[in-house]
Amino acid sequence: MKEEYDLSTMKSRPNPYAKQLKKQVTIRLETDVIDYFKKMAEGIGMPYQSLINMYLKDCVNSNRELKMQWQ
Repeated sequence: MKEEYDLSTMKSRPNPYAKQLKKQVTIRLETDVIDYFKKMAEGIGMPYQSLINMYLKDCVNSNRELKMQWQ
């Protein structure tokens, strides 16, 4: 392997994975929901936002639907 590479001759190209990146959104969650995920995330040592994302991704992958009853 060369000790130095001349990167000025490299051609740029679009990132093929750009569409798979996460997108930032604003969402309003109740305090107890955030506290629940923060506590769970702290116990397993990961950021709570990642844990929420993993949970929602699991819902998508298993095609889970919310069953609500209005009282």
